[in-house]
Amino acid sequence: MATSDNNMCDKATVLWFRRGLRLHDNPALIKALSTKNVFYPIFIFDGETAGITKESSYNRVRFFLESLKDLDRQLRAKKGKLHFIKGDPVKVFEAIHNIVPLELVSFEQDPEPMWESRDSKAKAYFDQHTIKWTEEISHTLWNPLDIIKANGGVPPLTYEMFLHILSVVGDPPRPVEDPEWEGVKFGFLPLNIGNEVTVYHSIPTPEQLGYLQTRSSDQQINRWIGGEQTALIKLQDRLKVEERAFLDGIYLPNQARPNLLGPSSSQSAALSFGCLSIRKFYWAVHDMFNKIYLGHTQLNQSITGQFIWREFFYTMSIKNPYYGEMERNPLCLNLPWTKNREDLAKKWENGLTGYPFIDAVMRQLHQEGWVHHVARNAVACFLTRGDLWISWEVGLRLFLRLLLDADWSLCAGNWMWVSSSAFEQLLDCSSCVCPVNYGRRLDPQGEYIRRYIPELRNYPIEYLYEPWKAPLKVQEMAGCYIGQEYPERIVDHAVVSEKNRKMMENIRLTLVEESTPHCCPSNEEEVRQFMWLPESCSDYLCANRK
Repeated sequence: MATSDNNMCDKATVLWFRRGLRLHDNPALIKALSTKNVFYPIFIFDGETAGITKESSYNRVRFFLESLKDLDRQLRAKKGKLHFIKGDPVKVFEAIHNIVPLELVSFEQDPEPMWESRDSKAKAYFDQHTIKWTEEISHTLWNPLDIIKANGGVPPLTYEMFLHILSVVGDPPRPVEDPEWEGVKFGFLPLNIGNEVTVYHSIPTPEQLGYLQTRSSDQQINRWIGGEQTALIKLQDRLKVEERAFLDGIYLPNQARPNLLGPSSSQSAALSFGCLSIRKFYWAVHDMFNKIYLGHTQLNQSITGQFIWREFFYTMSIKNPYYGEMERNPLCLNLPWTKNREDLAKKWENGLTGYPFIDAVMRQLHQEGWVHHVARNAVACFLTRGDLWISWEVGLRLFLRLLLDADWSLCAGNWMWVSSSAFEQLLDCSSCVCPVNYGRRLDPQGEYIRRYIPELRNYPIEYLYEPWKAPLKVQEMAGCYIGQEYPERIVDHAVVSEKNRKMMENIRLTLVEESTPHCCPSNEEEVRQFMWLPESCSDYLCANRK
């Protein structure tokens, strides 16, 4: 069994948790335990690590702290603990090194560019004090740097080229074995290790860190629970969904059969914080596919396409610190978005656009911190090229604050794509998602709207998606007058979408004439897969219907 060790003279190994908040498939953990030194698992709260900033929502912080508590519980069962330390990472390591001689610090690679400064400073401190360090790859399937190297030193600018490079690089590594805890000696830090560092006795609550709940918990219909153990249970449930889909000849069941109402089988939040290994998930799906089809059907990346898009966006962002903005981002078109429309942006943010499907999505986002991918596409299109013509940067900032699964690389990539700012064929897709017809297709009975917009609960289905068309008698019987209990439309979709379509076409002609370098998809099918579009788009794309 693992043991505790309070001898501060022994050499120490630190496992520096950042986002890989798990014990399974954790190469950094395996490396740390291999030293046989006194073992100190730590998490450093510096106001940025794991994407938790002072702007983060209560839901996001709660999920993150639940993940840390789960990790701490597992370590305590092995006679250790997770040290939660608040402070600058270099100051933290300096304080620990003054108490116990550090021999090795092991950590998982954080591939996004905003972490480069933090890690460079920490590595410089380790090198200066002759402390060994190791950085392991497990937050992504492949090392993004290896993909860029295989592509001649630059990121592959199309998804098709990205897939080609993956075929050259080869399959991603399989998960490492679970660690062997027999004989592990845990070390324990005192609560006072320095004036600029705070060591917590236990994992704090969001309130203790200054994050206050702004919406009552009874508004939450779907409650997301953070932590590795919950993620592994949900993984088994998700694999059953995948298995049934494979037996029916369907890939990507979340995409083929989007369910806005049922308990989600998504693992995006667990993957974001590293509670679940992406490699474990990836190989479990591929191995199941092989088992079902016994090699009779060619295995390809399409059965885990969502994972590959994740890798693609990480690779596109790794050397681009401006990836999350428009003007300085070399991948992004500099489009003339409308400025000074904070009033419209605020109504969109708070679910007060007057379009029930859009508002339901935004209210669910606030209440629960998660919405389905198809719903994200709809509200993103509405804010940008579809209706309000407001920069995608506004939406990105909100999503990074509210989403449980807010990976910067993925969020920015999604927003650029849906807004036709990047990963788009020079604004070729001038049709936009209709906030009325798209919602009807996904939720024909209106249950989703009634769940998240209770003021419209009594509206008959024929007016639920267009309540402004309801006669006054219907509004009176439903107990909800448009313009009073529920807002008027902030724009007329048929009018503004046509205006925006013409604007996009004019911009496209200018770009073609200027031969503007641009990151774009390879073909129409690629766009369709990303946007989760059916073969026939006419039932929910804008048709300028009054």
